[in-house]
Order: sequence, then structure tokens, then C-alpha cells
Amino acid sequence: MRRWRLAGGGLDLERPIAAAIVNVTVDSMFEGARSGTPEQAVADGLALAEAGFEMLDIGAVAAKAGPPVSAEDEAAALVPAVEGLASAESPVLETGALTVSADTFSPEVARRALAAGASVVNDISGGCEEMFELVAKTGCGYVLMHIEGPPRRDRPWREYDDVVDHLRAWFEGRVEAARELGVSEEQIAIDPGLDFDLSPEQDLEILRRLGELRALGLPLYVSLSRKDFIGAVLAGSWDERLPAGEREWGTVAAVTLAVREGADVLRIHDRSSLQAMHLTAEICRPVESAA
Repeated sequence: MRRWRLAGGGLDLERPIAAAIVNVTVDSMFEGARSGTPEQAVADGLALAEAGFEMLDIGAVAAKAGPPVSAEDEAAALVPAVEGLASAESPVLETGALTVSADTFSPEVARRALAAGASVVNDISGGCEEMFELVAKTGCGYVLMHIEGPPRRDRPWREYDDVVDHLRAWFEGRVEAARELGVSEEQIAIDPGLDFDLSPEQDLEILRRLGELRALGLPLYVSLSRKDFIGAVLAGSWDERLPAGEREWGTVAAVTLAVREGADVLRIHDRSSLQAMHLTAEICRPVESAA
């Protein structure tokens, strides 16, 4: 059985799980996921847990390009939300505790969030020595996302002979760097980073071949909810892509296919995607043959 080791325990990945997106922001790309204040984030997170989400991924800095946000400002928004949700009881998990992930690429903010009760760091920066050392020291779960430069900066898409082969080699190199600093492979989940430095065509190719990334043996974490590539495909044009608020059903389709191709954790906004994930998992579940 696949298992992801987190701070204080772990998650069995016999079936895919859903990480609900909770943003303590006013500028995240999807208006429906802007909690605005830590108090609202706690209320929104509890409602998502009640709806059946197994993990809550809490962020306080929008991933889109923009000016730097200080660690103090980020922590002031993120840490109270993490603390409030990590201390709440889960209505769906046998352990009774909510599994909380801190969406941050700042080692200092990650340190404070883990101290407040987060058990996972979701890092969109591709990792650094200080972050790897923190993950090793705390034993937390870690989401390693593919990216080709600093986050929150726009860059031209890159061309690859084979984008999936590139991602496989990239992950192998970064995982080895983390291991050399004491991180156990059992702590690491990998995220292909759809939309980050990738064209819509590359995103689609990655989704078609997720199984090749899953073959690396690490939990496969796929963040695709309401992404730009979905809006571009639905509109037939990157420049005229549908806004995030009109990408719900395209997301449902992408989630369904990602589960079929082996995604272990789906980072999503909507209950419609949660239903799609659960139903697809049941359809794809191997049927035990009669003795």
C-alpha cells in the first residue's frame, strides 16, 4: 500500500484523497476561494472538511506573479488559520484530527506553520537547502513541485524534446538533493506543477502520462483545479481563455482522468470535483476475484 509520511503520522493512499484549497487572501485566481481573513479561512476550511475533504491546503500568498510578500505578513495571515484548523476535529477521518497543509515556499513561514499544527508543507518553489533541512528536522510531509525558476514571476514557456522525461529527470535530481540533506523519500510527494512554466499542450501531455510520474514510486500530488490550461482548452485559445469562475466542469473532467491515471492526492476547490474523484476511484478500484 502506498503511504505518505507526515508530521505525527501518515496518510494511506489506497484510494486518492482530496486536498481542499483554502486561501487567506483577497487576490487568489479564483474568487470563490478567497477567505480574506484567518477567521473566515477557519470557517471555510471547516465547511470543506464537513463536505468530505480529507486535507486542507492553506495558503496566504497568491501563486500568480506579483511583488514579494514578507515572511511576517504571510505568517500573520497563515499561522492563525493553520492553528485554528489543526486544532479542530475532522468529521471524516478516524483519527479525529484535520490534516492541514501549509502552502508556502518560505522556510521561515513553513517553520511557524508546522509549529502551529500543520503536518505538510506544500512548496511551489522546487525546494531549497533551508527548506529541505526543515523538512528533515520536523519529519513533516513535503510536496515538491516542478518549476523552472523563482515562483511568482512570469516566464516564457520552455520547449522540451519530451516534457514528461524532463519532469522525471528533474524530480529524480531534486529528490536526491533532499535525501542528501536528510529528507526521507517517504515524506515526499511530487507535483508536476501544471501551469507553472508549462504550456497548455505540455499540461495535457503530462496528464495523459501521469502514470510515468507515478512510476517514480512517490505519492503523486496533482494540483489542477480551475487552472489556466483548462480555460484555454475550453475556449480554444490561450489569449481568450475562460476565467477561473467558468472552469468548474472542465476541472471535473481533468480530475476524473487524473484519478484514472494514478493521482494520489488531488488539490481542488469544489465539491463537484470531490464527487468526481470518489466515483472515479470506485470505478477504477481493482475488483477482488472470488476465491
